[in-house]
Amino acid sequence: MARNNFEDPANPYHYALHCLGGRWKMTILHEIYTYGSIHFNQTLKVLPISEKVLSQQLKELIADGLVQRYVHGESFPPSTDYQLTEAGRQLIPALDMLYVWSIRQMDARGIRIDADAFAVHQSEQYVDALGDIMNANNFWPERERLGNKK
Repeated sequence: MARNNFEDPANPYHYALHCLGGRWKMTILHEIYTYGSIHFNQTLKVLPISEKVLSQQLKELIADGLVQRYVHGESFPPSTDYQLTEAGRQLIPALDMLYVWSIRQMDARGIRIDADAFAVHQSEQYVDALGDIMNANNFWPERERLGNKK
């Protein structure tokens, strides 16, 4: 579906997919939520994503009203960060539910789960919801990678 080209009336599922469709959008939203804001270059260092894809995904999230770009012109080059809008913050609980559902489905189907999926979701709510799977995979938040023992 072309961006901002919706049928009249638009299907709510299509709209949600329009806003969240993209390999990195949900991860980017979670990063911003977790840290309060992100900087473009720092995010490139943390996520295995190309500059072009990160730029495009951020532009689309901004266009859809989920992220806001702030430019601080005090320095050269100016510092830029990205923060969630109110609409973006409202989406986080739904993304959390989708994340927990995905982990449970992957586990039930025997799909190998990337250790980073646990490493970046360490808050109590995830441990409470996924503790059994974390235990079965011998992973807990204080461990860096799946299988590392302290």
